[in-house]
Amino acid sequence: MNRANILISIAIAVICISFWAFLNQPETEPPWPERIQGFSFSPMREGQSIIQHVLPTEEEIDSDLALLADKTYAVRTYTMEGTLAQIPALARKHGLNVTLGAWLDKDLEKNEQEIEKLISVARENYRNVVRVIIGNEAVLRGELTVEQLCGYLDRVREALDIPVSTAEPWHVWFNHKELASHVDFIAVHMLPYWEGVDVERAVDYVVDHINLLKATFPDMQIIIGEVGWPSNGRTRYSAVASPANEATFLRRFLARAAEEQYIYYVMEAFDQPWKKVSEGSVGAYWGVYDVYRKPKFAFSEPIVEIPEWRLLAGISIGIALITFAFLLIDSKTLSKRGRGFLAVIAFGAASGAVWIVYSYSRQYLSLVTVLVGLLMIVGMIGVTVVLLTEAHEWAEATWAASRRRQFKPVSLDEDKLPMVSVHVPAYNEPPDMLKETLDALAALDYPNYEVIVIDNNTKDPAVWQPVEAHCAKLGSRFRFFHVDPLSGFKAGALNFALARTAPEAEVVAVIDSDYTVAKNWLRDLAPQFSNQNIAIVQAPQDYRDDRENLFKAMCYAEYQGFFYIGMVTRNERNAIIQHGTMTMVRRSVLEEVDGWAEWCITEDAELGLKIFEKGYEAVYIAESYGKGLMPDTFIDFKKQRFRWAYGAVQIMRHHVKALFFGKTNLTFGQRYHFIAGWLPWMADSLNLLFTVAALYWSLGMSFFPKIIDPPLVLLSAMPLTLFIFKLAKMFYLYRSRVNATVSQTFASAIAGLSLSHTISKAVMTGFVTKSKPFFRTPKMASAHALLRAMLSAREEFLVMTALWCAAYSVKQAQVVDSPDLLVWIIVLLVQSIPYVSSVILALISGFTRLPKKIIQDMTQTPAIDAEEATALAKK
Repeated sequence: MNRANILISIAIAVICISFWAFLNQPETEPPWPERIQGFSFSPMREGQSIIQHVLPTEEEIDSDLALLADKTYAVRTYTMEGTLAQIPALARKHGLNVTLGAWLDKDLEKNEQEIEKLISVARENYRNVVRVIIGNEAVLRGELTVEQLCGYLDRVREALDIPVSTAEPWHVWFNHKELASHVDFIAVHMLPYWEGVDVERAVDYVVDHINLLKATFPDMQIIIGEVGWPSNGRTRYSAVASPANEATFLRRFLARAAEEQYIYYVMEAFDQPWKKVSEGSVGAYWGVYDVYRKPKFAFSEPIVEIPEWRLLAGISIGIALITFAFLLIDSKTLSKRGRGFLAVIAFGAASGAVWIVYSYSRQYLSLVTVLVGLLMIVGMIGVTVVLLTEAHEWAEATWAASRRRQFKPVSLDEDKLPMVSVHVPAYNEPPDMLKETLDALAALDYPNYEVIVIDNNTKDPAVWQPVEAHCAKLGSRFRFFHVDPLSGFKAGALNFALARTAPEAEVVAVIDSDYTVAKNWLRDLAPQFSNQNIAIVQAPQDYRDDRENLFKAMCYAEYQGFFYIGMVTRNERNAIIQHGTMTMVRRSVLEEVDGWAEWCITEDAELGLKIFEKGYEAVYIAESYGKGLMPDTFIDFKKQRFRWAYGAVQIMRHHVKALFFGKTNLTFGQRYHFIAGWLPWMADSLNLLFTVAALYWSLGMSFFPKIIDPPLVLLSAMPLTLFIFKLAKMFYLYRSRVNATVSQTFASAIAGLSLSHTISKAVMTGFVTKSKPFFRTPKMASAHALLRAMLSAREEFLVMTALWCAAYSVKQAQVVDSPDLLVWIIVLLVQSIPYVSSVILALISGFTRLPKKIIQDMTQTPAIDAEEATALAKK
């Protein structure tokens, strides 16, 4: 690292540490009392569960009571099942009083057993059983009627001479005042978290509602049967579950309870992971001690949100420095502003990743949560890598201090100009269109060239014979071949032409059959081959029918970004993607690499990579020298992009060794750009899997709302962050680098997003198949009728509808608003945007004509012209 990079790293590291410190400022709260009134006591340990009837041994219970003996005066129990009935006897050994509980539910036979056992145990342990509670929120859960519960209460009151009550939240007591005549005291649960109360108001909330009950039942003693706050779990309205909030609430409450002289039982002594089944994930985290019997927060020291923040900040900085150093490899032309931008992204991504892993690791891990966690880490790494590559392109496109491989015109005497053989492959192309292409080639201002037209596999003589006649009319420069059958698709046709190229031709140029080239194409670019290390000279693809209708105007806007942003930055490291039109190749190199690959449906890009592997260079000029025709329909637009994405996977699989491991002439920068360039398409394929998983998860949330919670915010935030970042990057670069208007930028976004589903299918298909038939992009085809156009987006329409229905159904099924739920609904809606874009573009493609003003607005200024391209490249 040079001095500037070190200073930038130090500055961002200081900001990073300051940010962590700001979020973790210590808060002074009242200290925990030496002994508290009581604990709710469920002594289950890891792997144990009341629901599964796996209970602790008497020795384990005794150990827990010994731990609490000098910290509390009493414990409250909930059931008489198994060894839990021994708690009063064991508690007596440690000098602890007991509020004895019996669990009541819909199982009336079991209720009888609980009541009988409670009466028996209470009589046996009359010295330390100070009161009993019959039923725990049985009315709230709807498992017993008030009348049924009153019958149990009356029966126990007759059998025992100690105070008897039942435990319910404050509103059940308030709404069923008749219960008070069947109890000796009011046992109320005060759990502000479940009410969605902010922790800052929680203690006052408890006091206010205790006062309400005192006013409602003036002659009754009020005992707080449960009071607490969870350390982990989903946010409910304004209530955030965290260790710091649990510590804050309990320490404040205990100080206030001493002032108010409350009798209370803190909910609860130990975390109970088994409660996840009945209460959701938050049910496991109400303990003052964790399941391993370790304190979860400081009892007297200032409270810090994340006590380990210094360690986490250090890890974040370490990861960020490594990431930043990686991003700066071979980035010597990047300005300080660009390096600062990358440093901010690196430190932000590292801090976010560390925080996500830390937060997730705070929960009790099961096989399911471990598997989900591993998938989360893999997904997080993928999202982070894509985000960093997007940031790197953003920085290099915007803040490059200079261009290291700026296009430099070369001037040669006419007798030194190389002979060029122009190859025009064609299959079933409209004759008039192809004639126009040939006329433009005939008008080239270049002394020494030939044109070979290869029509392969066209069946109808009425299609190819007029072209043959036109070639004969244009003179001896033009040679026409009609071959049927000919295998290998376009690559086969080009190899056929290569074998028949004039022996003296040094350069092979290729254009598609719909391209009309500029007169100066060969004269401006062919001299570049005077440098013997130059093997490829590439000009951008461009189109002349963008004003034909709104659909093509939107497609045109989408194409521009790659040729005037992506290709420019790739050219800096000699890593452009070669295209099968407007390209020129040194003939000897083309033959050295065995010509065009007939196994690959993107033979042009594969050829470029093969040439780079041999150590040759390419020249790219961001200036249009020819214009072709775009796909006429949305289905053709999709098929074209499917071919590109599928071909990319073919290339990756075939060249994986060279790209990742092999000893070739590929530089680090070339490997980086080829891999990084395909990453967004890989991300699209993973995004489809994410969408399917999101739909299934939402289905579970809709049908089992009490069991399946929304995904954690930290999981939902990852794809959301990447989507927003990519959108921001696209808008910024299109406006600043392509000189696109606002409408063109929006059009590009819609057109690009509309292809996400197609790309994802192509990538996944590419990984499980070896080949797909070559699909020729039809030119001058009839536009689809509206219905046919809409049918071309039927899959996207179905997924869009499913995502919208999922968002609506989870909102209706989940009764509690929370950030988790809100973010998840936003994620579902954002996930639908690419599918909405597909439907919109399909709808637009169904109209052959749209109001003239709309098209004019879209195309009023070309996205970029030749003069502007050169100026931007120099910039």
